[in-house]
Amino acid sequence: MKIALIASEVAPYAKTGGLADVAGALPRYLVKLGMEVKVFMPLYREVRQKGFPLMKIVDRMTLDWSGQDEPFTVWESAEGAASTYFIDKPAFFDRECLYGTPAGDYPDNGRRFAFFAKASLAALKTLNYAPDIVHVHDWQAAIALACLRFIYGQDAFFKNTKSLCTIHNLAYQGLFDKSLLNEIGLPEHLFTMDALEFYDKVSYLKAGILYASALSTVSYRYSQEIQTPEFGCGLEGLLKKRSDVLTGILNGVDYAAWDPGVDSCLAANYTPADLKGKAECKNDLLDAFNLPVSKKVIPVIGMVSRLAGQKGLDILMDALAKLFPLGIKLIILGTGEEKIQEALSFLRNRYPSFFGLEIAFDDRLARKIYAGSDMLLIPSRYEPCGLTQMYGLKYGSIPIVRATGGLDDCIQDFNPEEGRGNGFKFEAYSPLDLLGAVRRAIHIYEKKALWDILLHNAMACDFSWERSAQEYILLYQNIV
Repeated sequence: MKIALIASEVAPYAKTGGLADVAGALPRYLVKLGMEVKVFMPLYREVRQKGFPLMKIVDRMTLDWSGQDEPFTVWESAEGAASTYFIDKPAFFDRECLYGTPAGDYPDNGRRFAFFAKASLAALKTLNYAPDIVHVHDWQAAIALACLRFIYGQDAFFKNTKSLCTIHNLAYQGLFDKSLLNEIGLPEHLFTMDALEFYDKVSYLKAGILYASALSTVSYRYSQEIQTPEFGCGLEGLLKKRSDVLTGILNGVDYAAWDPGVDSCLAANYTPADLKGKAECKNDLLDAFNLPVSKKVIPVIGMVSRLAGQKGLDILMDALAKLFPLGIKLIILGTGEEKIQEALSFLRNRYPSFFGLEIAFDDRLARKIYAGSDMLLIPSRYEPCGLTQMYGLKYGSIPIVRATGGLDDCIQDFNPEEGRGNGFKFEAYSPLDLLGAVRRAIHIYEKKALWDILLHNAMACDFSWERSAQEYILLYQNIV
């Protein structure tokens, strides 16, 4: 089958989160399993700065935009198994960040990503690549499915094309002014509750939910959660109506890129059979965050996260005063909302011997945290899938998670009597329950024989992309 994958960020070219990891890894594994895949993303400044070799494929195309011919260029990177195509429109994408700064989103994001989505479809025609499946990811690409139906609906080129919309995070819907419908070239009659209108705004993600041949989320539990008022973000009714074509496929990990046995970012490599190097990684991590190395063996808890309200940082900060007396050190890496960054910086200054903090997006440092931590804390309010718990398992950093979304799908609470399980879970979204899970983890950590069993269980887990890619292919086949 021919697959066109449209996403706003793709690793290794440009990344802010897990979407880029999925859009970067999934095509490679689909190709390994016999699919033909072309990937489309914007040409950000970040892509150029990284120096990837790009070849100009289409020097000048035009797109009907507000009734005018708006030019853009298409570039290609032929690195890897799947070709990646870049929509080049400097006025929209030659910027410091992908979506906005810590102060807020770019105000013209609605125009930027509608242009990208529509231009990707136009590029498919120019490249003479008629896909069996257009696979769009999140709101930035979902509006392409409204274009596919209402702009290209009578175009013979797309007559056999079906579509899949993957929802990575329902909370981000892409809500914009209704005037954008005219700019994009979509009919005004779509601004109704039964179409794209959502509380007097146009919802780009709603376009994907309404017009996709099928829908998927990035874990099974999340596919169920978003059909409830608690997690449905106002779209639970529509998602229930489409539940017959809604499925959950857990994201995977590219173990060729995430393996403590060969990871060049680590102070020492290690394997499940020989864990000596993990102690060296722990000391290296403490040194990187200027935290003292204690003579007594104490647990280090790491956290690699977007600093956003979703990620449970409020209950963590409320728990810190009772967390540090347990004899742990906490290390957090991430960037995000200014208020959270400032609050964490204040707390780091209050607990300098116990709390390490780096406000940054740093892949190398993230890997040091996965390898050097004893435990990995993920107290999310909700988590569609999450990849950090999968990285933590592979690197022997035991996840302590709230039982929601993909975290609940991945982590089985450790049972010391049976020696089963790969981490620790807590149910209620509260500082008290978070503390309870950490206490249970420390209790097992202090019993070396049990901790060794838990480490073995964790590092033996298989969340490979081979498994996930096979599930996507079955879904594609069912759609076609």
